Amino acid sequence: MKVDFRNTEIRITAGSAAQFPADDRPQIILSGRSNVGKSSLINTLTERKSLARVSSSPGKTVTVNFYDVDGAFWLVDPPGYGFAKRPGVQQMLFSQLTDSFLTRGANGSKRLVLQLIDAKVGITDNDGIMLDWLRQTGTPFFIAATKSDKLNKTALASAMNNISAAGKTIPFSALTKTGKEEIRHEILSFTGDARC
Repeated sequence: MKVDFRNTEIRITAGSAAQFPADDRPQIILSGRSNVGKSSLINTLTERKSLARVSSSPGKTVTVNFYDVDGAFWLVDPPGYGFAKRPGVQQMLFSQLTDSFLTRGANGSKRLVLQLIDAKVGITDNDGIMLDWLRQTGTPFFIAATKSDKLNKTALASAMNNISAAGKTIPFSALTKTGKEEIRHEILSFTGDARC
């Protein structure tokens, strides 16, 4: 039986490392700067309109959210990075929480990072830092080039050429659903769940 992405619920909203899940289910981690479209991607993958709330204030989320996908794996949404308007103390807490999750929160789980990059903006300095860390630590990852519908065919081809130099890249649009099935396939290929 295939994994049903629609059978997804948020189970844990962790504000500290002690709240991270203790099981060893695979974790698919959504990484990206604030306002890159993580919530929209979650809602598209799960075919749920408001499972993940799209904030009108980028950088507001300061928790690591764990979505249980059909009992098969965790879809993990940590805080976005690179939003300069966050107060200094909150920036520090955000960094500590994210660092705790990325470096100590695995509990033996297989982990795959889905790195989100805005197709129109391209790879920012912070994206570059994250990509370097993924490569240095040997963490498996692939890239979703979000908001691809905002570019015409020529501009998108150029953006994809630039972004894909950093790793396997799938163009994605929450509006047109472009890339939804391809991203699902990458996730299921990694998790190796018998139901997929």
